[in-house]
Amino acid sequence: MERTIVGIDVGTTKICTLIGQVADDGALQIIGVGVAPSRGVRKGVITDLEQAAQAIGESVQKAERISGYPIVEAYIGLGGSHIASQNSRGVVAIGKGDRPVDHDDIERAMESAQAIAIPHNRRIIHSIPREFIIDGQDGIKNPLGLMGYRLEVEAHIITGAVTSIQNLVRCVEMNGVEVADLVLQPLASSEAVLTQEEKDMGVALVDMGGGTTDVAIYVDGSVWETLVFAIGGNHITNDIAVGLRTPFATAEDIKIRYAHALPSAVEEKEVIEVATFGEEGLQTIPRRELCRIVAARTEEMFDLISREIKRSGFDSLLSAGVVLTGGTANLRGVREVASRVLQLPVRIGMPQRLRGLVEAISSPAYATSVGLLLWGLHQEEAGKETRPSTKSSWGERLLEWLKVFLPRS
Repeated sequence: MERTIVGIDVGTTKICTLIGQVADDGALQIIGVGVAPSRGVRKGVITDLEQAAQAIGESVQKAERISGYPIVEAYIGLGGSHIASQNSRGVVAIGKGDRPVDHDDIERAMESAQAIAIPHNRRIIHSIPREFIIDGQDGIKNPLGLMGYRLEVEAHIITGAVTSIQNLVRCVEMNGVEVADLVLQPLASSEAVLTQEEKDMGVALVDMGGGTTDVAIYVDGSVWETLVFAIGGNHITNDIAVGLRTPFATAEDIKIRYAHALPSAVEEKEVIEVATFGEEGLQTIPRRELCRIVAARTEEMFDLISREIKRSGFDSLLSAGVVLTGGTANLRGVREVASRVLQLPVRIGMPQRLRGLVEAISSPAYATSVGLLLWGLHQEEAGKETRPSTKSSWGERLLEWLKVFLPRS
């Protein structure tokens, strides 16, 4: 029987719906792609319910027409500046040391880690085990079957604003699609672009979207820190629009066609024509002037990321460096600027391990969308019974999370 997985990434600049079919060998084949301009979304948060729902509907319908598959439920990418995270520790007694650790013990430890003070207007989205400790022995990734008296877990807890989550879920459900699960966007992107070796060695994924930039730091194969910055590619476009006195749509177009984050890489005498406000209509400017505007904002973005990574204390653990993804990762020269500012090796992350309609999504801009499919595939492999995350209790979902994050055999 053919299995089908659907992912919907609701971003600030675009909404992308992907439909993937799982082949007999476990590979994922893309059979439907639907991309629509985003409306009613600002910095990853729904600001106009009707417009956002319509845009999601357009994306879903396009994917359905291409694939011939009716979408009933989907994995939804969640982002926005309302996302916050913290690390917590849970401790439980196993017994008298006469029995091995089982799933109930792990569940109790994770529940203990989640017993933290959370404001009533926030809810836990992900509770991710970083490592387990048995009788003082740390560095344990999978404690199942090990003997001991005391089990501890270091967990990474990610929370979001209840109203923002509810608005996103409502927009999706208004199109007749149930939410199979909500997945933090940088975690989804990590599934698509990071290798297991990078996660083990220590790597920072930087997902540069239109309205926000998300960072997920992996150490020893697990997520150790997640950060969300309310700055993205649209801020570069806005700087161009203001600096050159041109409409936003025109600024976006010339950013894609001519912008470079390294002004020195552009010929000094090269000029471009730019549409402007007013009666003149067109103006001719040096291309380097555009690039200087772009370079200033790009360096500012990576300065901010660098400060926060250092503040987290994990900067010295990133042996595999940084992987850039998201639409802004397509900006010319961005890798070189990131490497210089962050003082780390940097590569551009492209979606991997796909078949089918891959030409349309072979870009860093689709990393989250592809990652949502891979996330769903891994949950199926872990034997997860799919339920809408908004309709099942967090206690019921806890063991499902563990099946995903504990090492797969």
